[in-house]
Amino acid sequence: MNTIVMQLETLSCPSCIRKIESAVSGLKGVSEVKVLFNASKVKTQVDESQVNAEQIQQTIENLGFKVLSTKAN
Repeated sequence: MNTIVMQLETLSCPSCIRKIESAVSGLKGVSEVKVLFNASKVKTQVDESQVNAEQIQQTIENLGFKVLSTKAN
């Protein structure tokens, strides 16, 4: 399992957390999603043989949120 952390533009409402967590957790290979509202970050635990950072970013951006940067460990 690898960790991917994405920095987003400022999140404006708590319902954003549910939207992002629901959409990203539905991707095959994502085992955990945590949205850090005050830091505007999304932290995921993933199996990179099934999903990659680009797919997660596309899912988040399809919801209307802008990803500013990505870090993978």
